[in-house]
Amino acid sequence: MSEEFVVEQNGSPACDGKWSGAPTGDWRFPIYPWTGDNEYPADACPLRRHDFIQCTDLKWAGGILSVKAPIWDAKKSFDISHPTKEGHRLRYICLEGPDAEVYFRGKLVNESYIQLPEYWKDLVDMESLGITLTPNGHWQELFVEKIEWGSRVLIKNNAGTAINCDFIVHGVRKDVTKNIPEYQGLTPLDYPGDNREYNINGK
Repeated sequence: MSEEFVVEQNGSPACDGKWSGAPTGDWRFPIYPWTGDNEYPADACPLRRHDFIQCTDLKWAGGILSVKAPIWDAKKSFDISHPTKEGHRLRYICLEGPDAEVYFRGKLVNESYIQLPEYWKDLVDMESLGITLTPNGHWQELFVEKIEWGSRVLIKNNAGTAINCDFIVHGVRKDVTKNIPEYQGLTPLDYPGDNREYNINGK
């Protein structure tokens, strides 16, 4: 066993305290019974699952991931090579809100309905739909007349002209437990729901 990776007490692995990887929800104490061996040795501390970990650097396969804040104190984002500027990068941050929402967007030209994806009827609560219509080319008095069969949104134009618009439809997922945006507590561990459904980001 590679001793530099193991916390020891009197020559034996220290498996009882927080620093050795014993079960704990305290994010300050990550798993410590690591070894440098190809296989996990029998005399090492047992592997433990830690839901929340704070770290400075994560190292793997010769690479380094630098973490500037606790893992859950972060914005959800993507960072890619810039598509049009050489030598630049592009970073976008995810839109956040209290619900697990999905969206569907598109364009209507000389059509009077939005055909929602077939699977939305089982994925989305149809009572939660929010629909935004943006007229193109000229003024149009657009409105949602009704939603048929949980799959089609009928659009009307009071101005009497042909419909030409962009649309975006938002809906709350019904296949997951409803989020509880506000709750009493000091850490994410105090959340009254099931934390296993979430990738936690926040202080």
